[in-house]
Amino acid sequence: MDAQQLMVTAPDQAQLAVTRWPAPGPVIVFLHAGVADRRSWTLVADTLRGESLDLLAYDRRGYGDTPAAAPSSSFTHVDDLIHILDDLDLQKVLLVGNSMGGAVAIDTALLHPDRVSGLVLLGAGVSGMTDDDTAFDWEPDDASAPLLARADDAEATADDRIRALAHLWLDGPEAPEGRVSGSARDLFVEMNRRILAVGAPDSAGDAGVDAWTRLDEVSVPVLCTWGELDLPCDIPFYEETARRIGQEPGRVLPAVAHLPGLEQPALIAELVRNAARP
Repeated sequence: MDAQQLMVTAPDQAQLAVTRWPAPGPVIVFLHAGVADRRSWTLVADTLRGESLDLLAYDRRGYGDTPAAAPSSSFTHVDDLIHILDDLDLQKVLLVGNSMGGAVAIDTALLHPDRVSGLVLLGAGVSGMTDDDTAFDWEPDDASAPLLARADDAEATADDRIRALAHLWLDGPEAPEGRVSGSARDLFVEMNRRILAVGAPDSAGDAGVDAWTRLDEVSVPVLCTWGELDLPCDIPFYEETARRIGQEPGRVLPAVAHLPGLEQPALIAELVRNAARP
């Protein structure tokens, strides 16, 4: 079925932009990275269409077509997700979370385990993540450090910052700039131009869950993955996340960086397919 473009009204009257590819079967909810919006899942969804999977992606507040929250708002991303599920009468879902979307997925599994059938994590963040309780320290590697500095430089132009962001997150910091080209790169630029223009704080919508110390409490099936070309300084955290969840070793996705759904949608579709029908 063709994609449906929906606006779901949150209790505080915020309008949450949702794309749904409806079909009978298990429900899959895609949660985007902090350098993306719901459009980053379109190619994955297109690959899975016709397979009796009910697919859904939405923009968190401050991304894509969902406006940023008012400074006075006490919303959380987890509450928004549960509200969307309730509004669409979806009871139990498989959450596929990339980066910051992975953190929302884990928080939801801890706070609402009855609504989650499983997690597929792609280079996932974790709420409360720290190196204070690990055998390793987070130090930006030589490839990532200058790109992180350029991406965060408030005095730089949007074009310069987006170029650094694309090299860092789309290509991978140790890969040649422009490794990922064409429509995937064009979409990355478009998504991040909007993100920078809105400038929603990263802390907005935090559910207050110290998930990092509670990963062993996640009771649903979890697949932890990360890209082979992702930031070298972040990979120990992905490995530690898998270790703390304790279900199975993490899986390295070959020849992709931080946004595998953009560059290898068929690979991510296969992970989702297997998780939806174990």
